[in-house]
Amino acid sequence: MTLGQQQTQTTTEEASAAQQIPDAPRPQVGLPALNTIKPGMGTTPNSNGDQPPADQQAPPSSLPSTPDSQQHPDDGPPPDLPAKGEGVKDFTLKVRTNFVEVPFTVKDKKQQLVPGITWREVRIYENNLPQRMSIFTVDPWPLSVAIVIDQSLTPDNMAKVNNSLAALQGAFAPYDEVALYTYNNGPQKRTDFTAANSARLEFALNNSKSTGRETYMNMGGPLAQTTVINGRQFDPNTAPIRNSQALELKVPKEVHTLNDAILEAAKSMPTRGRDRRRVIYVISDGKEYGSKAKTKQVIQYLQTNKISVYGTLVGDSSLPVIGFLDKIHLPYTMRDNVLPIYTGETGGNLDAEFRQRGIEESFQNIFKEVRTQYTIGYYTHQPFIDGKYRTIEVRVLRPNVTIIAKKGYIPTASDSGPVNVITPNK
Repeated sequence: MTLGQQQTQTTTEEASAAQQIPDAPRPQVGLPALNTIKPGMGTTPNSNGDQPPADQQAPPSSLPSTPDSQQHPDDGPPPDLPAKGEGVKDFTLKVRTNFVEVPFTVKDKKQQLVPGITWREVRIYENNLPQRMSIFTVDPWPLSVAIVIDQSLTPDNMAKVNNSLAALQGAFAPYDEVALYTYNNGPQKRTDFTAANSARLEFALNNSKSTGRETYMNMGGPLAQTTVINGRQFDPNTAPIRNSQALELKVPKEVHTLNDAILEAAKSMPTRGRDRRRVIYVISDGKEYGSKAKTKQVIQYLQTNKISVYGTLVGDSSLPVIGFLDKIHLPYTMRDNVLPIYTGETGGNLDAEFRQRGIEESFQNIFKEVRTQYTIGYYTHQPFIDGKYRTIEVRVLRPNVTIIAKKGYIPTASDSGPVNVITPNK
């Protein structure tokens, strides 16, 4: 064997040995086509003779065969399932809420507004149970104000009110709306809600001026009875007390329908938007007698419709001594001042002014207080459709402050109904 043949034989043997020792895995052939494997079908032996593990040959048994046949009690009723390809024809999205909004004012010892209160200093309680605060804001709200003017005042007090009405429009903002009511023997609407700075409101305020009511005492006379002349009984046989010649004094009962006037103004409030603060502003001496509506009934209506009552107290009731004596009320007699009951139950406030300048300044002070209120909101866990009265208490973690807020509210079925209804286009 020559040297060349020997080298050729050695090269062939080395190449054959190199082929017997693979340096990489063998390529897998015969794999299943794409999207042909389903969960639980297992695998088949491949072309290389490999067998799948034993735990992969059978489908898993933990998955239910019919998942729709079993339903958990917490799942609720099944939803509407449209047919395939049908899509969503039409639907209505209803949002229900149990949100409670509470505006409040904080004052110091000098009855000045306290600014800078933060949400960490405020606590809210409903029926003596603490509530989780969801909203806290100091932003001003647009106002819907129904002004109620008492025309049964005495002439001197009525003149003060008439002269101060020119300053009333300056207390409102351009985005406020105002309605005007007056009352004497009964309420009367002067204008429906209109812009606070409109000429319509100015015209209604000018027409609402009155001369007031004269103090009248019936001393008898020929028109009172047929047997009385100049206040004396000329026939003793027809006298109330037989054979009496004494004078008979008859004091007519004054009629001050304040309850009816507040109720009439409150009836226009539910139509105002929920994004507005509803306020009834009363300019009166607070006397109440002769109304068909009871004070308790009117307060219940105000609490149900989230209406606050504010007022400027004029006349003799604005004097401190007379105001104190009015707290001692005799049954079946006229109340000299019923306004504190309204303001206390609805979260409003009252400013007592005897002079004309004080009445004009009270307009600015009252609506400044309304516009700078703090507002908190929470979601109550009580059912809204029961219509029961719920007490509310607002506390501020600061010493020597006074909190002015409504004492409670009465929920209605409309509060638990849809707040907004969204119906998309087909």
